[in-house]
Amino acid sequence: MDLTSEEKCILLQVARSAISNTLDNKTLPSLKFSNDSLNRPSGVFVTLRIGDDLRGCVGYIEPLFPLALATREVAVKAALEDPRFMPLTLSDLKMVTIEMSVLSPLSQLRDVETIVIGTHGLVIDAGYRRGLLLPQVATEYHWDRKQFLKQVSIKAGLPPDAWKRKEIKLLTFTVDKFDESEFESAEEKQG
Repeated sequence: MDLTSEEKCILLQVARSAISNTLDNKTLPSLKFSNDSLNRPSGVFVTLRIGDDLRGCVGYIEPLFPLALATREVAVKAALEDPRFMPLTLSDLKMVTIEMSVLSPLSQLRDVETIVIGTHGLVIDAGYRRGLLLPQVATEYHWDRKQFLKQVSIKAGLPPDAWKRKEIKLLTFTVDKFDESEFESAEEKQG
């Protein structure tokens, strides 16, 4: 999905407002957009960072909800429910940069040699366990294709070589990734 700069700004504002209102025990505003892109169901991940440090990352793989609504929900979950971190506070929020990854539809991976590091994200599906790694993760950790496949297996709680099994499904996707630092309005973070 190709989003305009205006749509990206709106989604970042939706995410920040949802987190801020939730932390401040305020009601979340309704989300009514006439824009087709914001109303189209889409998978989306919200990543929270303080400086270069990860502070939360949660998302929906499947396009279950309209993009704006999915953004609002996963932003709050990234702030409060990522089990790797303590819940965010209002004072933390002032230091947070919000990054978003809007997912393309998933495609069955037929040949692991077609994975392009930094372009493709991976989903491994063992039926009873599932794991996902965004494309930027492989780039951040300087992984090659085999390391990326091993790590997505581990992320799903499977053995590192699980990706080689015939009964395992591997899926790829791309993302439209953007964050607040790309937009001037990010300097005026609410919170």
